[in-house]
Amino acid sequence: MARRKFRSNQRHEPTTERSFQEYILSTPGPQTSRVELLRLIRGGEDTFLELKVKLSNTEKIAQEIVALANTGGGVIIFGVNDQMRVEGVDDAESVQEELVRICREEIQPPLVPFVDRIAFDNGRRVVALDVEGKRRPYRTRDGRFFVRIGSEKREASREELSELLDESRPLRYENVPVAGASIKDIDEAHLWSFLRWFEGEAVENANAAGYPTKDVLERDLLLATNLMGEVVPTVAGLLLFGYDAGVAELLPRSAVVGTRFAGDSLQAPVIERVKLTGNLHTLYEGTLNFLSRYCDLWDTRPRNLAASEMQESPVPARANYQRLAVSEALTNMLVHRDLVLREQPTRLNIFDRSLEWINPRRTNGFAPLAQRSIRYGVPQGLNPQLAAMFTSPGYGLKLVRGGLPMLLRESRLFSNRRSEIVAFNDEFRLRMHGA
Repeated sequence: MARRKFRSNQRHEPTTERSFQEYILSTPGPQTSRVELLRLIRGGEDTFLELKVKLSNTEKIAQEIVALANTGGGVIIFGVNDQMRVEGVDDAESVQEELVRICREEIQPPLVPFVDRIAFDNGRRVVALDVEGKRRPYRTRDGRFFVRIGSEKREASREELSELLDESRPLRYENVPVAGASIKDIDEAHLWSFLRWFEGEAVENANAAGYPTKDVLERDLLLATNLMGEVVPTVAGLLLFGYDAGVAELLPRSAVVGTRFAGDSLQAPVIERVKLTGNLHTLYEGTLNFLSRYCDLWDTRPRNLAASEMQESPVPARANYQRLAVSEALTNMLVHRDLVLREQPTRLNIFDRSLEWINPRRTNGFAPLAQRSIRYGVPQGLNPQLAAMFTSPGYGLKLVRGGLPMLLRESRLFSNRRSEIVAFNDEFRLRMHGA
């Protein structure tokens, strides 16, 4: 029978980088006795136990650790050969230090290593690494996911990876490989335009080496995953740099539906409704163009606005909105969507005197406390990797900084009305009032 656990004490893995470092430095790991160790070795390798003679290939060791962590945890013992004979390691302290480094630097998210050095009466020493996967799925630094079946590791299939990501959704859905996608769906001109914006040794080396697109996407940007020898773009990779037609076909839920109503409610007649598709660059510009057909965007409130409102007219005047607030609202709508939710489309509703931005966002765990904290800049956003690249100057869009607090402040100063935030029925709604 497989030995899933061999320690009796429970441990709680820290979640932040600071607590990770403090835990490593200040918390002693529980010790393993020689009796426990020999009992494990006699049972031989299985799904939860790996035996190694020595630590030689750090890349393969990282893959073994990832595989154990994604399969429920287990133990790797260094200093034991394939015949289950204890040979020991030459420098147990160096092995321990290298394992700590691998768990911290070569695995994402970082693992807390629990390492024991066990000495025998004949002077031989072995090192045991206890792996627990409390924040799976884990992947190697180059974006590869592994699982362990019996005594062997292999890369996770798309079905297995989908099951693993069910535990962490929606926070890591941006790293899911897109079924049916390939490197041919990536717009290389857009990708390399993004890369060329950065000046530094990394980009110079990439250009000098003549990196193919798949290597840059997988190894440098972590926007692709190697599945069974094929490099597949992730959700974030395809949304950022995919061809418009490919994104529309492979990720149809990423579309934006824009509607202009002839009134101030959803019951008003529809003047125009459009469905916008494509990568995030195309969606941003397309949505902004649609909005500009029915609204005026200003940097400051016009001085003669009050007088124009007093003029009687059978046709309502075009609403006015603060330009920076609209840009930030559109950015938030595009990059912080919970794309796991299939039946909740992203929508922009334009009314006579207000705008409503609607995003799919899982309500469970978000409301009501998070609705308050985001007003003060406490981050609750999904898709951090996608958001960071989208808002980078290298992506080619002229965006603003300041986040939701800036949006709320500028919108209120411009219209003299407070924007409204509501989260219910797995949707996040932001209503901005015009002037």
